[in-house]
Amino acid sequence: MPEFKIINGPLPRRLVNSLPTARAVTLAVLLLTAVTTFAGTSATGETGENRKTREAEQIGPASVDRFVNAYREATGLPGVAVAVTKGDEVVHVAGYGRTASGDPVTADTPMAIASLSKSFTSLAVMQLVEKGVVRLDEPVRVRLPEFVMADPRAARITVRQLLDQTSGMADEAFPERSLPQPRSLREAVARLRDARLAAAPGTRWSYHNTNAQVAARLVEVVSGTTFAGYLRQHVFGPLGMRNSTTIDTERDLPASARGHLHLLGATLAVAEPSGFGNGSGGVISSARDMARWMITQSGEGTGPGGVRVVSAASVAEMRTPSRINDSYALGWSLGTTAKGSPVVGHGGDLLTATAQQTLLPRSGYGIVVMSNTGTAYGDSDAVADALVAMAEGEEPEAPPSVSPFLVIDLAMALAAVATLLMAGRGLACSRRWAGRYGGRPVWRAAMRLLPYAAPGVPCLTITDVFGVLARGKDITWMQVTYLYPSFMIWLVLATGACAILVLVRIGHLVRTRRTPSPGSGEGDHSAAQPSRPSR
Repeated sequence: MPEFKIINGPLPRRLVNSLPTARAVTLAVLLLTAVTTFAGTSATGETGENRKTREAEQIGPASVDRFVNAYREATGLPGVAVAVTKGDEVVHVAGYGRTASGDPVTADTPMAIASLSKSFTSLAVMQLVEKGVVRLDEPVRVRLPEFVMADPRAARITVRQLLDQTSGMADEAFPERSLPQPRSLREAVARLRDARLAAAPGTRWSYHNTNAQVAARLVEVVSGTTFAGYLRQHVFGPLGMRNSTTIDTERDLPASARGHLHLLGATLAVAEPSGFGNGSGGVISSARDMARWMITQSGEGTGPGGVRVVSAASVAEMRTPSRINDSYALGWSLGTTAKGSPVVGHGGDLLTATAQQTLLPRSGYGIVVMSNTGTAYGDSDAVADALVAMAEGEEPEAPPSVSPFLVIDLAMALAAVATLLMAGRGLACSRRWAGRYGGRPVWRAAMRLLPYAAPGVPCLTITDVFGVLARGKDITWMQVTYLYPSFMIWLVLATGACAILVLVRIGHLVRTRRTPSPGSGEGDHSAAQPSRPSR
C-alpha cells in the first residue's frame, strides 16, 4: 500500500505562556467588559452572535453538503466520507455517493485511511512509553531483538527514528513494494535481515513505510498481543470507534473500502494492487469514528466523554518535529494553511483510495476526508483543502468544470487510435518493404526496424524511470499502471503494435531472401547444359 505524500510547510510551534497574575486577570476582565459594553459590534457592524452564525454557515452541514455534492458532480468522484469537528463537538459527519460494491457511503461506512494509520501507530507507541516499557530514544533492538538488518548501523536505530522517519531506511536501499510482500508484521520485520540502510540513523529523513511497520511490531512484542488487538483494546474501544480496525494486506480490505480508477470519464471499481500495510497504512475507519479521533486530537489526548487515551505531554511529543525535517513529527505532518495558520495532519494514499486528516490547533477545527479513488486524482486532498478554507472564512476553490484527467484520457485515446492506424498501414506495406530491403545488407534493414523499439524501452523500464523522477521511490509496474492508466494502456498498445509489425516485416524479409529473384540464374538448368554443335 504505497504512501508518498506529506504536508509540507513552516513549523508551527506551541507557545507556552506563564500563568497570569491576579492583576492581569482583572485588567483583562475590565477591558473585555468595556469592549462588549461600548463597542457592541465590530467595526464592520457584526455582533459576536452574527460572527458565530456566519462561521456556522461557512463550515456547517449545509455548506459542506453543498460543496461535496458539487465536487462529486464535477469530477465523477464515486464515494466520499467527511467528518468536521470543532473542539469536542461534531460539526458534521456524512457519507456521499456509493462504494465499489454499489452500497451507499454513510457516516458509518468503513473506508481505508491509508497512511493516516501512522498517527495511530505513534499513539500506541506513546502509550507504551507512558507505561515505562518503551523509551523513545533507546535502540529498537532493546525491546525488539528480532529487528536485525545486514547493516550493523541498524543496531543504533531508536524508536523515535522509526516514528519520525529518520532511521536511515529508504526505498533505494530496501525496495519494500517491489519485493515479495509479507503477510504479517513478524514477516515484515524478518525480511529486513538482508537489507541495508541508505544513511546512518538520524542523519537523513526518508518517508519509508517499513519504519511504521517495525514500530507496530514493537507494540505487538512489548504488549504481548496482535497490533489489531492492541488498537481495539487501547484506542478504538476506549474512544468508541466501533467501525475501526487494522488489516495486514490488500486481501483483507472489506468491500466497502475498495476503490476506483477513472478512465475516459467513467469510474472503474478495481482491486488494490498487492501490498502490505499494517502499522503504516492498514487502519480501516468511518467518518463518525474519525470524528471521535479528531476530537481526541483537539483535546490533547482526551476523547469524547472525557476518556483519556494518552497524556497531553505525549501529544506534544508526537507533534514535535524531527531534528532534520521540521515538517514531520512522530507520525504527524506539520505545516500551515494558505492564511498561515498552523496545521497538524497527515495524508494517506492507496492506489484506489485516499484520505486526509487536518487539525487546526488555533481554531480547534478537525477535518477528515476519505474518498474511494486513488492517489492519482487527489480527491481527498482537494475536498479537505476546500473545507479548511471554509473553516478559515474563505471561499473554497470551485471544482474544475472539465476534469484534467478526462482531457488526458481523451488525448491518450486519440494517440491509441493513431497508433493502431499507423500500425495497420505498416502491416499492409510489409511485403513491399521486405522487397525493397531484401537485397540490401542486413544492417540496413535492422536500422530501419530499430525505431520501432522506442515504445518498448519505456514500457520495460517504466519503474526505473519513475524511481528517478520520484527521487528513488520504489514502485511496481502494476502500481505505475494504476497511477497513469490511460498512458500505460497506450504505451502497452504501442509496444505490442510495434512488436507485431517488426515480427511480420522480419518474416517477409526472411522469405524474400530465400526466394530467388528473377534473372538470378538459380534453378535455370538450361544454362548449366553444354551447347550441342549444330548439324
